[in-house]
Amino acid sequence: MCYDRYVAICKPLHYGTLLGSRACAHMAAAAWASGFLNAVLHTANTFSLPLCQGNALGQFFCEIPQILKLSCSHSGYFSEIGLIGVNSCLVFGCFIFIVFSYVQIFRAVLRIPSEQGRHKAFSMCLPHMVVVSLFVSTGIFSNLKPPSISSPSLDLTVSVLYSVVPPALNPLIYSLRNQELKDAIGKMMTECFSGAKKCLFSCV
Repeated sequence: MCYDRYVAICKPLHYGTLLGSRACAHMAAAAWASGFLNAVLHTANTFSLPLCQGNALGQFFCEIPQILKLSCSHSGYFSEIGLIGVNSCLVFGCFIFIVFSYVQIFRAVLRIPSEQGRHKAFSMCLPHMVVVSLFVSTGIFSNLKPPSISSPSLDLTVSVLYSVVPPALNPLIYSLRNQELKDAIGKMMTECFSGAKKCLFSCV
């Protein structure tokens, strides 16, 4: 998404060449393959961990830090920590790429002479920045928070924030750029509000 916005704003004349169907297919395949490989490595390693403190987690999914708390194998623990370290380096590299891309985007946007053009460019970038910031900040906090402030309810809340909320927000945030959808939502909310008001007055 970040690369799409970078090309659209910084190199609009080359958009069709740089982001053709073949390039999009390659990027999607790379994302799916890396995600699948990451999941397989973590799953294979966590399945091999002996659990000496039961198998009940206070989470709604098998989050790796919670599984490691139940493990009594030092070798498996350290290999999983190594995988998490490699993942962290890859995520940090992606984060640096996103920051660099948005620096270039904002430099290009600030050179746009018309205020309407700047507003349109910013509105195209901000939804992606909001979702990425929420995902990265809550994910980092979940994995790097000090044990002294850890609690089951906090762990569960943070896990929901980075694993459920960003994917749920994606369709909503990107769809709200569609004017027809905005009009339909506005009409639906107006009808709901007027219906609730009529019901309230009829009860009174």
